[in-house]
Amino acid sequence: MKQKQADRYRLLLIALVAIIYIFPFLWMLSNSFMSEKNIFSVPPKFIPDLLFTDQVLDNYKEVFTQYNFGRYTINSLWVYTLAAFGQIVVCSLAGFALSTMQFRGKALIFSLLIFTLMIPVQVTIIPEYYLFLKLNWMDTYLPLIVPSFLAGAFGTFMLKEFFSQVPRPLFDAGIIDGVNAYQMFARIYLPQATSPLATLFIIAFMNNWNDLLRPMLYISSRDLYTVTIALSQFQNQYGVKWNLLLAGSVLSVLPLLVIFAFSQRYIIESTMSSGIKG
Repeated sequence: MKQKQADRYRLLLIALVAIIYIFPFLWMLSNSFMSEKNIFSVPPKFIPDLLFTDQVLDNYKEVFTQYNFGRYTINSLWVYTLAAFGQIVVCSLAGFALSTMQFRGKALIFSLLIFTLMIPVQVTIIPEYYLFLKLNWMDTYLPLIVPSFLAGAFGTFMLKEFFSQVPRPLFDAGIIDGVNAYQMFARIYLPQATSPLATLFIIAFMNNWNDLLRPMLYISSRDLYTVTIALSQFQNQYGVKWNLLLAGSVLSVLPLLVIFAFSQRYIIESTMSSGIKG
């Protein structure tokens, strides 16, 4: 009896925490169907005034037609999918090398790589900007994509730890069969890493999708805007168009929710797994 009562309190606590976390999104969604004048009305209105009218989608229509938000969403999907794919390629290769191969300076290289996690982006953004300026990459997507193919400390660490769990006899059997390092990586190790690779893709995609600093620095042409820059259009020196900003924010969150909904199984498997398949 006491156990059942404790379980009820535990579920109640979990539900309360879930409501606290989801409330900002629900508030944003609700107010995206509100007219601008009623968003900050006193007393506050919890039921959107446009919800049951012919103007229910007016905010979203204006975001798409007058602010070209569909184009900016496609830009972001294209750029950040490539960036996330770059993380998968580089981090999987680096993790495989650090977990299976023996070479001089391996421990030092790995330590320096992990050390970069403690360096804030504000420290490196100035030399990075100067480098891309000299390469004549300004106002292109290259500064948003290429760095993902060159570094990835977190992903390398995660995949190194995963590949280290693969039994050594599999590696030795591959050597006996005469496979080279690339075949070993592609045929033995990579098929086992579906879950951590999917997890890394989601994390890399979300981090890039939410980035505002680099797009603001490197992109100036309106046709090349990403979603984060597009959201800044709704704010100017005279005020903020909150109804449009909230509608655009809902649209910017939807791709992340869709990706997470279809990939959460891999995240759970990656978190729970402590060995290889089958």
